Amino acid sequence: MDQTQEVISKFENAFQTHDSVVFSSIVAQDCILENTGPAPDGARYVGHDACVKFWSSVATDSNIEFDEENIDIYGERAIIRWRLYFGKDKEKSVRGVNIMRVQHGKIVEALGYVKG
Repeated sequence: MDQTQEVISKFENAFQTHDSVVFSSIVAQDCILENTGPAPDGARYVGHDACVKFWSSVATDSNIEFDEENIDIYGERAIIRWRLYFGKDKEKSVRGVNIMRVQHGKIVEALGYVKG
């Protein structure tokens, strides 16, 4: 398993198991995370602590569930397509994609988009 695939596998597993412990070890100190958010340009998190805090809050939320639809790895880049379900009944959901970049075994960039 190559380095990018290994890191992305750990990242995805954290959301599946609602266990955020791994984020601290796979997020780079200078990580940049941008995603769809309340502002017109979305939300932006810069640095290890900010990114870990955001991902931990999402991963440990027991009211949501992620289904991984597809992961493609291209060198240091990964494209993750997913569906996020709200609540246990799975009646409400959104689909999205994350474009990730991994260097030296750490996530350095993550761009997340939700299908409108």
